[in-house]
Amino acid sequence: MADDNNGMAKGLIIGFIAGSIVGAAIALLYAPKSGKELRADIREKASDILDDAREYTERAKAKAVEIINEGKEKAASLIDDARRRANDIMDDAERILKDARNREEKNA
Repeated sequence: MADDNNGMAKGLIIGFIAGSIVGAAIALLYAPKSGKELRADIREKASDILDDAREYTERAKAKAVEIINEGKEKAASLIDDARRRANDIMDDAERILKDARNREEKNA
Protein backbone atom coordinates (compact mmCIF):
# COMPACT_ATOMS: atom_id res chain seq x y z
CA MET A 1 0.00 0.00 0.00
CA ALA A 2 2.91 2.33 0.74
CA ASP A 3 4.30 1.50 -2.69
CA ASP A 4 0.99 2.60 -4.24
CA ASN A 5 1.18 5.92 -2.42
CA ASN A 6 4.79 6.43 -3.48
CA GLY A 7 3.90 5.60 -7.08
CA MET A 8 0.98 8.00 -7.02
CA ALA A 9 3.12 10.77 -5.51
CA LYS A 10 5.84 10.16 -8.08
CA GLY A 11 3.29 10.24 -10.92
CA LEU A 12 1.78 13.41 -9.52
CA ILE A 13 5.15 15.13 -9.36
CA ILE A 14 6.11 14.00 -12.86
CA GLY A 15 2.73 15.19 -14.14
CA PHE A 16 3.23 18.52 -12.40
CA ILE A 17 6.67 18.97 -13.95
CA ALA A 18 5.41 17.99 -17.41
CA GLY A 19 2.44 20.34 -17.05
CA SER A 20 4.75 23.13 -15.98
CA ILE A 21 6.92 22.61 -19.03
CA VAL A 22 3.96 22.63 -21.42
CA GLY A 23 2.35 25.60 -19.70
CA ALA A 24 5.54 27.61 -19.68
CA ALA A 25 6.23 26.84 -23.33
CA ILE A 26 2.71 27.87 -24.38
CA ALA A 27 2.87 31.05 -22.32
CA LEU A 28 6.23 31.97 -23.83
CA LEU A 29 5.16 31.23 -27.37
CA TYR A 30 2.04 33.39 -27.12
CA ALA A 31 3.75 36.27 -25.34
CA PRO A 32 4.37 39.31 -27.57
CA LYS A 33 8.17 39.32 -27.46
CA SER A 34 10.99 39.41 -29.93
CA GLY A 35 12.70 36.15 -30.92
CA LYS A 36 15.76 37.04 -28.88
CA GLU A 37 13.73 37.74 -25.73
CA LEU A 38 11.65 34.62 -26.31
CA ARG A 39 14.74 32.41 -26.62
CA ALA A 40 16.20 33.94 -23.45
CA ASP A 41 12.94 33.30 -21.58
CA ILE A 42 12.81 29.72 -22.85
CA ARG A 43 16.40 29.14 -21.71
CA GLU A 44 15.60 30.61 -18.30
CA LYS A 45 12.46 28.51 -17.86
CA ALA A 46 14.29 25.38 -19.04
CA SER A 47 17.03 26.09 -16.52
CA ASP A 48 14.46 26.54 -13.74
CA ILE A 49 12.74 23.29 -14.67
CA LEU A 50 16.04 21.43 -14.79
CA ASP A 51 16.92 22.79 -11.36
CA ASP A 52 13.56 21.60 -10.03
CA ALA A 53 14.09 18.18 -11.61
CA ARG A 54 17.57 17.91 -10.08
CA GLU A 55 16.20 18.86 -6.67
CA TYR A 56 13.45 16.23 -7.00
CA THR A 57 16.01 13.63 -8.07
CA GLU A 58 18.25 14.39 -5.10
CA ARG A 59 15.32 14.13 -2.70
CA ALA A 60 14.26 10.86 -4.32
CA LYS A 61 17.80 9.47 -4.00
CA ALA A 62 17.99 10.49 -0.34
CA LYS A 63 14.61 8.87 0.34
CA ALA A 64 15.70 5.70 -1.47
CA VAL A 65 18.87 5.51 0.63
CA GLU A 66 16.79 6.04 3.77
CA ILE A 67 14.38 3.26 2.80
CA ILE A 68 17.24 0.90 1.94
CA ASN A 69 18.93 1.56 5.28
CA GLU A 70 15.66 0.96 7.14
CA GLY A 71 15.26 -2.30 5.24
CA LYS A 72 18.77 -3.38 6.16
CA GLU A 73 18.14 -2.60 9.82
CA LYS A 74 14.88 -4.53 9.81
CA ALA A 75 16.52 -7.47 8.06
CA ALA A 76 19.36 -7.52 10.59
CA SER A 77 16.83 -7.40 13.43
CA LEU A 78 14.83 -10.26 11.92
CA ILE A 79 17.97 -12.34 11.44
CA ASP A 80 19.06 -11.75 15.04
CA ASP A 81 15.60 -12.69 16.28
CA ALA A 82 15.61 -15.86 14.16
CA ARG A 83 19.05 -16.81 15.52
CA ARG A 84 17.88 -16.30 19.09
CA ARG A 85 14.81 -18.41 18.48
CA ALA A 86 16.84 -21.13 16.77
CA ASN A 87 19.24 -21.19 19.71
CA ASP A 88 16.32 -21.41 22.14
CA ILE A 89 14.86 -24.31 20.15
CA MET A 90 18.24 -26.07 20.09
CA ASP A 91 18.62 -25.56 23.84
CA ASP A 92 15.11 -26.94 24.41
CA ALA A 93 15.83 -29.91 22.15
CA GLU A 94 19.09 -30.65 23.98
CA ARG A 95 17.31 -30.41 27.34
CA ILE A 96 14.54 -32.76 26.17
CA LEU A 97 17.10 -35.22 24.80
CA LYS A 98 19.07 -35.06 28.03
CA ASP A 99 15.91 -35.65 30.07
CA ALA A 100 14.99 -38.61 27.87
CA ARG A 101 18.46 -40.12 28.31
CA ASN A 102 18.27 -39.65 32.06
CA ARG A 103 14.87 -41.38 32.17
CA GLU A 104 16.17 -44.25 30.07
CA GLU A 105 19.18 -44.67 32.34
CA LYS A 106 16.90 -44.74 35.37
CA ASN A 107 14.63 -47.32 33.71
CA ALA A 108 17.52 -49.50 32.55
